[in-house]
Amino acid sequence: MGHGRTGLGGPGRLGGPRAYPRASPVRVSCDHRGVTRTPDPRPDEATLEDLRSAFPAERREPALGYPAVEAWETENGVTLPEPYRSFVAEISNGSGPGPLDGGLQPLGHVPACWAAGASPRRPDVVFPLEAEWIWEDDESVEEDEDARIEAVFSDGSVVLSAQDTRSFWLLVTTGPQRGRVWLVADVGASPAPDGEPAGFAEWVRARQAG
Repeated sequence: MGHGRTGLGGPGRLGGPRAYPRASPVRVSCDHRGVTRTPDPRPDEATLEDLRSAFPAERREPALGYPAVEAWETENGVTLPEPYRSFVAEISNGSGPGPLDGGLQPLGHVPACWAAGASPRRPDVVFPLEAEWIWEDDESVEEDEDARIEAVFSDGSVVLSAQDTRSFWLLVTTGPQRGRVWLVADVGASPAPDGEPAGFAEWVRARQAG
């Protein structure tokens, strides 16, 4: 995939001057047992209203509607977690850039800076991490093309947004981390924001706050 390992904010760091512990190497598999097929309950109106407020009309893209969302889910073998599912169906499928971010990708799309020749995305395969993994500091990783790193980028998620040209926000779609947002970069991967697990709505609020 060739993401490289040049570092973000310094060696072994993701978005700040923190030291990261080593984690056990990720297990790569094609396991589908963590895939959710039944939609989550629809979010309450207060949550959806918060999301509408976070994305003014001029930044929104046309919502997909539930038939199109369900068609994507059928094609990809996975059900999107809430409240992201309702967001793309009812509010906006992606967004234009705002004052503090570069906007959201449409469902199933990747940013222009996503690595050329990257492995096909597999949102129906279980996301391979449950804890932060900084592969730049992991002695078992000997090359950039390590299949375990490929799996972190490709399996069990949809791409929400690019943080910069080497780091991306992903929403996990499968497994124990389903519904949580992760920051995946050239040096490693971590729950977001700031290492604390957050769902889509919490992540949006944190982005608004800067």
